[in-house]
Amino acid sequence: MVKSYLKFEPSKSFGVVASSNSNLVWTSRGKAGTGAGQAVVAANEEVLVWDIKKGELLSRWRDENCRAKVTAIAQSRTDPDVFAVGYEDGSIRLWDSKIATSVVSFNGHKSAITTLAFDKTGVRLASGAKDTDVIVWDLVAEVGQYKLRGHKDQVTGLQFVEPDPIVQGDGEEEQALMAVDTEAGEGFLLTTGKDALIKLWDLTSRHCIETHVAQTNGECWALGVTPDFSGCVTAGNDGEMTVWALDVAALASSTRKVDLSQSINFLRDRGTLHRSSKERAVEVIFHPRRDYFAVHGVEKSVEIWRIRNEAEIKKSLARKKRRKREKQAKDKKADGDLDMDDTEGKADDITQADISDVIVQHVIVRTTGKVRSVDWAINPGSKDLQLLVGSTNNLLEVYAVIGKEKLKSKSDVPDYNKALAVELPGHRTDIRSLSISSDDKMLASAANGSLKIWNLKTQACIRTFECGYALCCAFLPGDKVVIVGTKEGDLQLYDVASAALLETVNAHDGHAIWSLQVHPDGKSVVSGGADKTAKFWDFKIVQEPVLGTTRTTPKLKLVQLRILKVSDDILSLRFSPDAKLLAVALLDSTVKVFFVDTLKLYLNLYGHKLPVLSMDISYDSKLIVTSSADKNIRIWGLDFGDCHKALFGHQDSILQVAFIPHNSDGNGHHFFSASKDRTIKYWDGDKFEQIQRIDGHHGEIWALAVSHSGTTLVSASHDKSIRVWQETDEQIFLEEEREKELEELYESTLTTSLEQDPDEQDADREVAAASKQTVETLMAGERIAEALELGMADLNTLEQWREAHQTNPSIAPPQRNPIFVALGNISAEAYVLSTLQRIKPAALHDALLVLPFAAVPMLFTFLNLFAQREMNVPLTCRILFFMLKTHHRQIVASRTMRAMLEGIRANLRRALRRQKDEMGYNIAALKVVGMQLRERSVKDYVDDKWEQKEEQARSGGARKRGFVHVS
Repeated sequence: MVKSYLKFEPSKSFGVVASSNSNLVWTSRGKAGTGAGQAVVAANEEVLVWDIKKGELLSRWRDENCRAKVTAIAQSRTDPDVFAVGYEDGSIRLWDSKIATSVVSFNGHKSAITTLAFDKTGVRLASGAKDTDVIVWDLVAEVGQYKLRGHKDQVTGLQFVEPDPIVQGDGEEEQALMAVDTEAGEGFLLTTGKDALIKLWDLTSRHCIETHVAQTNGECWALGVTPDFSGCVTAGNDGEMTVWALDVAALASSTRKVDLSQSINFLRDRGTLHRSSKERAVEVIFHPRRDYFAVHGVEKSVEIWRIRNEAEIKKSLARKKRRKREKQAKDKKADGDLDMDDTEGKADDITQADISDVIVQHVIVRTTGKVRSVDWAINPGSKDLQLLVGSTNNLLEVYAVIGKEKLKSKSDVPDYNKALAVELPGHRTDIRSLSISSDDKMLASAANGSLKIWNLKTQACIRTFECGYALCCAFLPGDKVVIVGTKEGDLQLYDVASAALLETVNAHDGHAIWSLQVHPDGKSVVSGGADKTAKFWDFKIVQEPVLGTTRTTPKLKLVQLRILKVSDDILSLRFSPDAKLLAVALLDSTVKVFFVDTLKLYLNLYGHKLPVLSMDISYDSKLIVTSSADKNIRIWGLDFGDCHKALFGHQDSILQVAFIPHNSDGNGHHFFSASKDRTIKYWDGDKFEQIQRIDGHHGEIWALAVSHSGTTLVSASHDKSIRVWQETDEQIFLEEEREKELEELYESTLTTSLEQDPDEQDADREVAAASKQTVETLMAGERIAEALELGMADLNTLEQWREAHQTNPSIAPPQRNPIFVALGNISAEAYVLSTLQRIKPAALHDALLVLPFAAVPMLFTFLNLFAQREMNVPLTCRILFFMLKTHHRQIVASRTMRAMLEGIRANLRRALRRQKDEMGYNIAALKVVGMQLRERSVKDYVDDKWEQKEEQARSGGARKRGFVHVS
């Protein structure tokens, strides 16, 4: 009989506050609630929503089918509940935050999404990626409209520029012009790339109308646009920021013009500012309602800059003019008058002022960790400037910054303070060791600088201790004390109940303690370190006198019993469960096995080419498994020290191995291995076969721990996450697992090979179709082809029966395909339409591309039937226009297709005319109802200024800069 195993499935993930591969978004809560807002952040493949004030997790958005990391987040301006999230595999999902569900998914980019932006109406989304393309998506039709190609390196910033139409004139003529202007134009798009270019795209004509070099010293990494679109700031290497003026009025008036003179430059370089840091910039974020913007690089600070108002700029220019005049008077130059006149002219025109007079540095906020992303925290009713900062070390902080208007006098320096932080639910550094308590309820995780105790059931962090650079840790019997071995050579004892450090012992004279293990009897512990010794420690309860009194108090102490000296650094130690043997892994790639009682050498295990990083002994003390930096796992017998099998286990160094205490056979010979290649593998130590590959982590896996019940596995990785895997009742058959892995490999190579040969006609064009072949679209294309063949066969059968029926009325109806009968005897066209409707709108075009040209006449036959019977006219039109555009040459060359198209045109026009009449009739009826309501003198009591008042209340009464209402 084929042996089956039980599958391990992911159950929980915790330990991540915010991961450093994406930006973050602040969203204010409504008028109800705590008043503090929420932070929407990436956590590897998930999106987390944190309540900043309480530090608690409100919701977790995760798509079961997506394993790629989140790389970009954007919030819709019109509907605050809608978020666009970009992933590392080039896919984009729209999430509804109220129900924490993915609403729409798009797939058009070949590599990681770098930036996302919604337009002001919230119906379009622009995405930029590492594949250098920009795609504009239609969120209503759920399709990619087009792909813009122009950048030669990854897109680093994009923003819709949609100026309000500005019309000069008065009365009816103005209104008519405005009506025309508002209908026209899709707006503009401003993009920057790592190729140091800034481009302005006209989305109506879908072409780049302007290109400038944004940064003189190489790459451009960030773009920030002012809320009123009057300008933007680009930032790159060496702390250089370029300020651009954007002529919004000229842009707005150019929307309807066809022939534009080449001399117009909508973007104008206004000068360069220099940050105090020379690091490359990552983000430039403008405050939506105040004259401030924040810019930061990868260092531990955020710079806040302020845009001065007109009065301040004039004062600054006047001061400069006065100094110049004083200097001229001093020098007594003859041409001084001319210079003065020149300066006066400049002083009056603030648009010509030097950019350093207009934008000044306000304050530098020093943060706890290196900054990854920032966003302005805007709360209704709050007048303070607040900045949400996400650090690369798994931390969220909110800083309150004092604005210019709050300063008492001119000599006051702007200050800031840390208001709130979310730091408890995660470590600042990589977790190096995990240990599970004997009742499987608590988990200890140790990292550089901190030790945390977690409740495994609720994932809550119960205790946090400050410690040294921890390399190994273990619960002592009774689960009340945790012992930690550090890089500094200390053994530290922590009491979980009182949250106190009990004792620190300098065990290995400043040399790193790489491994420690508690003796199976629970009365002693052994530690092994870089000083080439293994030391045995006994637990003793010592009565210590309390200072200033005669009383004594019991205290747990470590007392050294024995010492074992070896020839090289000790990397790992393991007691056999029967407590007879101690295995020691050395830096010279050997493993030595000693008798515990006499410390005499029993076995030498040679075979690994590189040092053994971890090992474990099975629970019947018969097998020892070792994992090494040479990517191999070796299984040895502990009776004679013979190597049973060497397995090439992973693609990188194998950092941890651990046996399961009890498996289905009861001998505990199944084990896990974890590696730097980001995977965990589950092995059978008797059959030497891989049972299961467990994927999920996005970084090297440093630590593993198996529960004492054997049903739970906990892993910790460089991606800061702690993941829990549970044994399920689902059975694994090895043959099926191998087939599944081969299928995955085939599918990945298939889609990449399809993507490598782009359509020749689109290869060099600036605008292309936003399409991407995936396994999903290929399967959808196959379903369409299959439905068309079944449908055509059914149509032909019915046609033949009708002809026969005319000559012989008593002939029986034909035998139809069982599928049609099973679906309630539906018609062939209804079956084909339902197949087409089931395909996601975003994947429909790519699925239709899979169809060969031979299938097009069949498709057109059904499109004609859809038009004739008015079945889903929008979808019919969409498919028809796409197919005509794709196969235009072949269709034009075919005579039979021409006659078919004539029929489709006549039927479609009739269907559309009827729908148009219906709409007109309904609109007329609504107008009549409206007139009747007015006649009954039903008044709409609306305060004309309510929007304005609400806006002022939200911004705390602050003046809103540059927003012009054209009404």
